[in-house]
Amino acid sequence: MANIYDNAYDLEKAIRNSDEFQGLKEAYEAVMADEAAKKMFDNFRETQINLQQKQMQGQEITEEEVQQAQQVVQLVQQHEVISKLMEKEQQLNTVINDVSRIITKPLEELYGTPEEQ
Repeated sequence: MANIYDNAYDLEKAIRNSDEFQGLKEAYEAVMADEAAKKMFDNFRETQINLQQKQMQGQEITEEEVQQAQQVVQLVQQHEVISKLMEKEQQLNTVINDVSRIITKPLEELYGTPEEQ
């Protein structure tokens, strides 16, 4: 029987070689090559990280912070190069979520789904 970790590394290689990852990588490189897009994207990521950290620490996120985050999201969505990056990221996330469902199927079958209990 194959070592499960060997299979995991094979899966990692398959993801790296997938069209979805390659498309994401190209879109990311395009953002990094465009100074204005990179600055906007870095601001977007910083905003995301700050809000996630506050949430994880149990701190309340103010209405002002929510509005500011929404403005940043709207701004990056309007930038064609960043918008393409976000689209490619979503495509890869779909693949990863599908793979996750597949590899957790034995646990789901063992324990059942909440609807079945």
